[in-house]
Order: sequence, then C-alpha cells, then structure tokens
Amino acid sequence: MASVFSELNPSEMKSVQSFLMEQEHLKLVSVEDNFGKNSIFMIELNMPKKRKVLSFLDNGGPKPLREARVVIFFGDQTHPNVTEYIVGPLPHPYYYKPNKVRGNKTIRYEARPISYTENRNMLEKLSEVTRKFDHILLESTGYSFNNCSDRCLTYSDNSPRGVKSGERKSWLMLQKSVDGFFLHPVGVEILLDHHSTNPEEWSVEKIWYNGQYFHSIEELVEKYDKNELTKLNLQSDKDSKIYSTFIPRGEYKTKSNINGPRMCEPQGKRYKVLGNYVEYTGWSFAFRPRTSSGLQFFDIQYNNERIVYELSLQEAISFYSGSTPGVMQTKYIDSGWGMGSTNYELAKGIDCPEIATYLDVYHFYDTDKPIRTKNAICIFELPTGIPLRRHFDSDFADGFKSYAGLENHVLVVRTMSTVYNYDYIWDFIFYQNGVVEVKVSATGYIFANFFTHDGLSYGNRVHEHVLGNLHTHLIHFKVDLDIAASGAADSAGDASQVHVTLGC
Repeated sequence: MASVFSELNPSEMKSVQSFLMEQEHLKLVSVEDNFGKNSIFMIELNMPKKRKVLSFLDNGGPKPLREARVVIFFGDQTHPNVTEYIVGPLPHPYYYKPNKVRGNKTIRYEARPISYTENRNMLEKLSEVTRKFDHILLESTGYSFNNCSDRCLTYSDNSPRGVKSGERKSWLMLQKSVDGFFLHPVGVEILLDHHSTNPEEWSVEKIWYNGQYFHSIEELVEKYDKNELTKLNLQSDKDSKIYSTFIPRGEYKTKSNINGPRMCEPQGKRYKVLGNYVEYTGWSFAFRPRTSSGLQFFDIQYNNERIVYELSLQEAISFYSGSTPGVMQTKYIDSGWGMGSTNYELAKGIDCPEIATYLDVYHFYDTDKPIRTKNAICIFELPTGIPLRRHFDSDFADGFKSYAGLENHVLVVRTMSTVYNYDYIWDFIFYQNGVVEVKVSATGYIFANFFTHDGLSYGNRVHEHVLGNLHTHLIHFKVDLDIAASGAADSAGDASQVHVTLGC
C-alpha cells in the first residue's frame, strides 16, 4: 500500500527520460550541451489526487496511475520558457501533457532555477571580466580569479535575479576560496546581467568596491589608478581563514580527549522499515524524499486510525537586510535551489547515531541520469532523557505510597538539506503517546557580507571584515489532518487541509 507514495526509482526516471528524448519535436539535449538549449531539468513523482489514493486504500478502488512530474527548460525557442509536464503511466510511459499552473500562465525562462551549467558560465565570465582589474584585486585582497594558485577567489550569488519582470541579473559577491568561504567576503560585488541565452553577450552593469559604486569596470580602474577612491587593504589579513574551519581550537575546562556517551539497542531495533513504510509502537506511515522540497509523510496512522493524510515540508524562505547591494536584495526561496535534492550523505555518529537505519535516495535534478546519494535519510529510536509521565505519591511523612514512571522514547526520521551556506536538519519525531513533532535546526554558515560601518544598522560585526546580517527564516509545512474523519468524507475530496507557517 505504501508504494503509491514512493518516490520514483532510477529505472522509472530513466524510462521517463528516454520517452521524452524520443519526442523529436521537443529537441531535447543533454544538460551538459551548449547553454540555452532544450533540456530536462527535473523528474520526480507526480503525487496522485487524495481522493483517488483513499479510494484505493480504504474502499478497494483501482490503484492510481503512477506518473512523473517533469520540468523542462525550453531555451531554444522564439519565446524561451519553463514548462512542466505530466508523463505516464509508469513504468512504461506513452503520454505526456502540460501540467497547467494556476491561471494558465507561462513560466518565463528568466524565472528558472540556476543550473550547474549557468553557474559554470558565470565563473568563466567572472574570470574573463576580472582580468581587466586583476591588479586591483591582488593589491586590495591578495587574491584573484586568474593564475591564483592557492589564493583564488570564488563567489556567492543571490536571488531574486532582478527587480523587474523579465530581468535576469545577479549580484555576485566575491569571496576567498577557502574553507567556509561564506565568511570571507573581500569587499567587491559585481552586478552581472545574464539574461541572454548566449553567455558571450553577458555584461557587467555595476561594481561595488569597498562601499562605492561604479557603473563599469573602466570607471573603477580609472579612479583606482588615479587614487580617486577609498582603497581596500586586506593584505594584513594573513592566515585569517582558520576562523572559518571546523578545526577545534582553544582549551576546555573538562577532558575532551575521551569519548562521549553513545546510544545502543540492547535487544535490537523496536521499529520496522520496509522500503518507504515504517512501523513503530502504535505508529505506521509512508514517506517520500521529494526532490524539489524535501521529506513528505503520508497515511500517518496511530493504533490503526489515520490521523494525518499528509505531513510535508513545502518551502524554506529567508529574507535579508544589509547595506551592500547583494545582501540587501537577497530573498532566498530554497525550493528554487533544489532543497530536496541537496540531502547529502549523513555522517554516522555525528549527523545521526551509529545505530540508526540509513537509507539511500535517488534524484533527477539538473543532471542527465539519476543520482544516488548514500545514507541520505536516517531513522532511529531516541531516549529523550525525560520521563513520558511520572508521579511520586508522597505520604507526607518522609515516605511514599507509590511511584510510577514511564520511559520516553521517540522515533526520529531525519534528513538534512545543504542549501548553499545553510545546513537544515529536518526531524520528524513520533512519540509513543500519539504526539507528532516537526523540528528544524539550522547550522552551517551564516550568509555574511563585507563589513562597512553603515552595515551596523543591519547586523553585527562578527569578524574584522565580516558582518552578520539580520534576517528572517520562514519554514512552511503542510499538515492535512484526517482526525476522526470517516472513509466516505475522506473519499469525497481533498478536505481538512491545514497549512502551518513557522517563523524562526
């Protein structure tokens, strides 16, 4: 029964890809081919309608058709666009049809997510344009993009890509290419117009250097060479990169050279994992690692009664403030960065307990073949360290009549999304008393920018040349409750949906 919710397997992904590549009029090519062609960007499961699934699960109805949702970038057209298709039935598809978005609007090509090929072209363009002022970068920072050996620059980009409909412009923040480069801005940001499908036509519109704006590279070079601007000097910033690494430093008050406590399962696991189906105490549920957004749970039952049809991560958004051009415009919508596809391998004993059950996942995102990520999901039982319930019944005479207490263990299903600088830890926690908890923990690196004194109105100075900006995270979960719902009511339609948005 849980198979109706399972994500596409590699064979299904390949069959969808092959079928679409055979449609000659689509003119599909590899994502590695020349930029601006037609290519498949993403393939994931198209979730069947709830009423069809419940008819199958509860009333013996037909099993819903298994279909794929496919996102195609059409760059090689008179009017480039992004189109979604529904492809099916799997495992041997023979039809595809447009997946209409609300209002039947066409998704503009400029609004597409960034791809690996476009990122590569950005880096090549930066290498090209910075040759004109490499001497400025070297004198100001000691780093450059060209012939740089171990003192190279990299960049971070932002979104949205422009402030007007139809634009595709990004502020590129230059940083030292070292561990934790997010904490090493060098005080130079470049506004690149990359609207054209031909990277040779991309151009630099503005440059921000040490708090000063310039309309062209030529203007920057001229004023720098004539000493008509305030120059940067980061040459004294020797060996400062150590502060951004994970290398331990400093001394502790207690011993740090002995192992900490570990979890164990004295009599084996008390939960069952069968593919994408899990049972634990009174719980049973199915799950799916959705490529675009992340973990989704379906048909969550407690003591054989469905209480939640769907519990899923939908979106993570962050809004930034700041005084530099890149960060003041930054509003990240993380599903646009393939949040669900960035759940990389988990480190046993650090990311999850060593005794956890680890599962692999497959994604088809900005690639020409399904990509397997080993150990991307972990499932484990966790002692909470606090009783579920307890009571000490005192006799009020230095004794007691009775004591009762219940151990509190929970089942945790965890994955992590590394979206650029942030590492989001997603926990779905199932308690033995019927409580479900959804928890997100943010780690990784802050999205910082170069420190200027006017930036203190928008954040805090966290290092000599680094400003940590004030920003807001919004995490959007979908909760479709079916508590005490009759089978007939469930089958009637997609009802009883509750959307919860959390700010942190």
